[in-house]
Amino acid sequence: MQKAFLPLVLFFCCTSLSAQDVEYKKGMIIVDGNDYARVEVEKQNFGLTKSFEVFSLSGKKLIIAVVATEFDQDKNDNTYLFYRLSFLTSKQVGIFKVASLGQEKSFAKLIGKSGIIIKDTTNDEKVRDFIAAKGASPRIAIDYSMVPRSRSWPVSINADKTIEQNSKIIGSFKPTGSYNGQDFYEFQLPSGIIIAKISFAGGNNAQNMEVFTAKDNNKRIVPMPEKDKIIVADTSIDKNLFMLKRVAKWLIDYQYL
Repeated sequence: MQKAFLPLVLFFCCTSLSAQDVEYKKGMIIVDGNDYARVEVEKQNFGLTKSFEVFSLSGKKLIIAVVATEFDQDKNDNTYLFYRLSFLTSKQVGIFKVASLGQEKSFAKLIGKSGIIIKDTTNDEKVRDFIAAKGASPRIAIDYSMVPRSRSWPVSINADKTIEQNSKIIGSFKPTGSYNGQDFYEFQLPSGIIIAKISFAGGNNAQNMEVFTAKDNNKRIVPMPEKDKIIVADTSIDKNLFMLKRVAKWLIDYQYL
């Protein structure tokens, strides 16, 4: 009985020693009843978001935290924001999640529990451990904005493999190879962002295509019926020029290009 009781005593003792009580009052982070660091807050975006600057008790600026808007956030979860924390005295940067409601308290708790501030500065090793343990690695948000133009104009494919509509270059394509009777292509916006990966068999007379669209992460088989059989085609631009025009038109009609 004593042997079973001893590990429980050790567990609760260790837990109580490692647990930290973090409070945030009047711009001060308080850890276990002791002042830990001072926070200055600047409201942004009509108060919907905030930026933070963390100072040591002697007034040395240690951390700058701002909302990192360039990252892709889960559309089904609006409970958090990504923040970029610049640790000035340690010369390190990390991305962290901060609650979207009660941002100040969430940020204060994040810093207070980190244990990175020691003797008026940030500890380099603890900052590295903090980023590794609590940091986030979100995907960079991709801008799929299309070229504004009249979509009623015909589509043309140029010799340099650019796609044109309404006298504007709206994208381009690139052949990526052939395998087992299938031809593979990538379609891009003028910015270079890949919007679709296409494959089909049958060349200009293909009746369907397999398409992956990056914007919605969707892969499917799309019927591409063609009644008129093409026997001879100009191959100076691409051997599948007629099919590629049909693909480009489909991408335009479905708001990918």
